[in-house]
Amino acid sequence: MTLRIIFMGTPDFSVPLLGEIAGQGHEVVACYTRAPKPGGRRGLDLVKSPVHQAAERFGIPVFTPRTLRDEAIIEEFAGHRSDVAVVAAYGLILPKPVLDAPRYGCLNLHASLLPRWRGAAPIQRAIMAGDSETGVMVMQMDEGLDTGPVAMAERVAIGPDMTAGELHDALMHRGADLMVRALAALSRDSLSFHPQSESGVTYAEKIRKDECRIDWQSAAADVHNHIRGLSPFPGAYLEADLGRKIERIKVLRSEIAPGSGAPGEVLDGQLTVACGSGAVRLTRVQRSGKGVVSARDFLNGASVSAGMRFN
Repeated sequence: MTLRIIFMGTPDFSVPLLGEIAGQGHEVVACYTRAPKPGGRRGLDLVKSPVHQAAERFGIPVFTPRTLRDEAIIEEFAGHRSDVAVVAAYGLILPKPVLDAPRYGCLNLHASLLPRWRGAAPIQRAIMAGDSETGVMVMQMDEGLDTGPVAMAERVAIGPDMTAGELHDALMHRGADLMVRALAALSRDSLSFHPQSESGVTYAEKIRKDECRIDWQSAAADVHNHIRGLSPFPGAYLEADLGRKIERIKVLRSEIAPGSGAPGEVLDGQLTVACGSGAVRLTRVQRSGKGVVSARDFLNGASVSAGMRFN
């Protein structure tokens, strides 16, 4: 059975899924995404979301309401007469009338192994916590925060040096395949759900700007996880006096390294920095307004020597 589908998503993470659904022959009757935001040169242009741009390439009608709680918007949504809504990182809360409008409700692709890491930033939080495994799940949406019953799951290992960006890309493609298989089962009326466990619940709160600064008092493993969990965006950072002024330096990659010293102390000429216990070596960094470079290239252009302290 061919399904009439409403697709709801916004960032790059959602684009492969939209492409897979369109390629399977289902009828995508509408695409809901966040409204264009100021961007481009000097922020004067309105930039459409990645999903918005993809939907236009596929010839899918695009809707960009700023809320789904307006009665007229709810009526318009119901008017699509969809079999199911597929949601992947959409960014707006779906009220009950919207959740109930499609024939089979709304299926969400969530980037964690629920009930661990419900919420906005499951990929970053999993790495920052030092998890060795995560995954993607297809769940039936309800009014709670990622609390609905789960239909299918795919597990993904998190390598010890994997960044949030790398995990994002792995889950993005695994998730697209998983949801397409779920829709195939739904079209055969063979998609079944089971409730989430009531134990092991954790919440992946949105990343705040004030938690991106590296805390050198932490253990080396925690600093390393912090760095890779925020890479490439928004990016963990340190502050250093490089001669002319205090500069903010974004750190994109690191590795656990031997050494000890005062927290934040540079230990050698390879950008090894002492932590509360142990040390990390910074391998990819970015000065404000410049590109990402290796530690060697950074040291060639910056006055950093052993004994300096990073804040």
